[in-house]
Amino acid sequence: MIMGTRASLSGVSDGPILHTASFADLDTHTLYALLRLRVDVFVVEQQCVYPELDGRDLEPDTLHIWYEQAGAPVAYLRVLAEPGGVARIGRVAVATEARGAGLARRLMRVALDRIGDRPCELHAQAYLADFYQQLGFSPTGPEFLDDGIPHVPMVRPAP
Repeated sequence: MIMGTRASLSGVSDGPILHTASFADLDTHTLYALLRLRVDVFVVEQQCVYPELDGRDLEPDTLHIWYEQAGAPVAYLRVLAEPGGVARIGRVAVATEARGAGLARRLMRVALDRIGDRPCELHAQAYLADFYQQLGFSPTGPEFLDDGIPHVPMVRPAP
């Protein structure tokens, strides 16, 4: 079941709506819109040709979290379950027209609340490492290239 709650950024009732869902609970139109946002940001805007459909969205423990505004997703991330109880956050994307409104930070806070006491990993694009450090993540290794974009492995230990 897709769970949605209105979350106004400016106190106005037409603010973005927060949603969380497993893959099984996504309808085809929502899934298409989420994948379109991810492709628009990572494949088109960042010019990365890579297998966006990696099979991880289908896993029963994967949690999709996104903000929708005017009927379309404007910010998205997914939380994966890794071995040993570790969570992995990935595919953090914000539509160009929605950037600067704090949606990525809000999504991350929702995800970290859902993850709770488990440790959490991510691969941050290098220019965003400071953003993730403000959320409790620390670098765990050297910078590396992923599809030609510098990334930094990071972890947030269990609180």
